[in-house]
Amino acid sequence: MDWLTEIVEPARQALDESNAAREESLALSREIIRTSANTIRAVHRSEFQQAAGMLEQARAAAARLSERLQGMPALYAAGYVHDCQKELAEAALTLALVKGDPVPGPADLGVEVPAFLNGMGEAVGELRRHILDVMRAGDLTRGEAILQRMDDIYSALVTFDYPDALTGGLRRTTDSVRGILEKTRGDLTTSFRQDQLRDAIGQALTALSQESPASDPERRPGGRSGHD
Repeated sequence: MDWLTEIVEPARQALDESNAAREESLALSREIIRTSANTIRAVHRSEFQQAAGMLEQARAAAARLSERLQGMPALYAAGYVHDCQKELAEAALTLALVKGDPVPGPADLGVEVPAFLNGMGEAVGELRRHILDVMRAGDLTRGEAILQRMDDIYSALVTFDYPDALTGGLRRTTDSVRGILEKTRGDLTTSFRQDQLRDAIGQALTALSQESPASDPERRPGGRSGHD
């Protein structure tokens, strides 16, 4: 049995270490996802300073996760790592694009390329929400500028023609981006047309009021002139 113990005990220790690393990294991934979601909510409330602070917390947690899983490729390649890195990228890109800051890349955020690209696609949905907010406020020019950024993202993502095994399902994300983009363009176009129609009606009413004979007592129906 001594020979078996010499084999089994190191294997048990290795699995104990892997299990501990997995539990710690799962907790970190949940923290990253939660903090990233709170970052996006703060962006939509225009609380940019608070959003930036929470984003830094998420980035720090992502760095700790990568460090904890160093030398453990099986765990690092697990789906939950990809998911939390994607959420971090989505939050960072949403903040940068809405605020107008330089857009970070995968290396800046410490995330893998597939997670970053999928996060960029997910950010398009948040940009649509921002456009709807500014449309309600009547700022269609701002909405058009953000729509252009959404179009830029789609134009970039559609060029990545690789198997899903390499991109983490990017093709499906890109298809979703196309649908969001087309719907948002339709909403914005309708708002522009409504504004143009409203302006045209206003101008017509103004012209009619200026040309109306009601202000001339001699031409008013039933009115009496000074010669009667």
